[in-house]
Amino acid sequence: MTTRPVPAATTTPTPAVAELAEVVRSGFVEGRHRGSLVVLAADGSVEFALGSPGAPVFPRSSNKPVQAAAVLRTGLELKGELLALAAASHSAETFHLEGVRAILSDAGLGVGALQTPASWPLDEVEKDAWIRSGGQPEPILMDCSGKHAAMLAASVAHGWDTAGYLELTHPVQQQALETLQQLSGETVTAIGTDGCGAPLMAVSLVGLARAFRALVLADPGTAERRVADAMRAHPEYVAGTRRIDTWLMRGIPGALAKVGAEAVQAVALPDGRALAFKIEDGGSRAIGPVLAAALRRLGATGTGDTLSRIASAPLYGGGRPVGEVRATF
Repeated sequence: MTTRPVPAATTTPTPAVAELAEVVRSGFVEGRHRGSLVVLAADGSVEFALGSPGAPVFPRSSNKPVQAAAVLRTGLELKGELLALAAASHSAETFHLEGVRAILSDAGLGVGALQTPASWPLDEVEKDAWIRSGGQPEPILMDCSGKHAAMLAASVAHGWDTAGYLELTHPVQQQALETLQQLSGETVTAIGTDGCGAPLMAVSLVGLARAFRALVLADPGTAERRVADAMRAHPEYVAGTRRIDTWLMRGIPGALAKVGAEAVQAVALPDGRALAFKIEDGGSRAIGPVLAAALRRLGATGTGDTLSRIASAPLYGGGRPVGEVRATF
């Protein structure tokens, strides 16, 4: 594999953004969330767009399914829930931590090989339980530890350096770069460092949506399709039992979904329809309302109250609901 130089992250002109959601308290609009969004038709064409979806963004953890496909492309064998965990931003529930240990153990490694920063569980319920048990922040608790475990396992399988698995020049990261560019149909325009320490690669929201579309439309048995199938079969391993991605993949048959930090979200349906958005201020409280509205634009229909559950973002006053964050498109 040829090592490819990539530009470092630089300051770029601020792209135009559109209003995606408003914050309504007691009937009064007290704030707004702006950003960019794109919806792709089944044939991959842009069906609906707001803001500047062609401008580069860091997909953050929305890129994890692509990174998991890259790990499989190196030849690593992961299946089922462990493959879903390789694409996860997990909640550090017991089954997540057991899965991370299993990936590492199968490669002859322990949790000490992880270079994720010591963290608390992402899920507040799990964090509270961990603190009550006397626990402290640990690298395995970091929501990206499944991805890191898979990268380490691939390194062991090929005899590659495990100490430097987060370096951009490492074969695992070069494969991640190549895979993202192929699936997005774009050239990565900037490289940064993600919160977990791994290289972070910029593409547009259009490119991100096309990458998700490529994952669900890939031929059965390919690395891309194996990742999509594992995530859809085991969504609780991708997120957790109390998370939007899990609800979405459980409630909308065939949907593939992955959220990212700084309010990035990507979704694809099995026929190739796809969406991606980023809320400019990184406000996670607006993700659910914007996602539900975008799914409706996509023509997605869920079982039961899936879309309403995703859209729910109440505001409280005096301990009771007095308003909500709601989409404006």
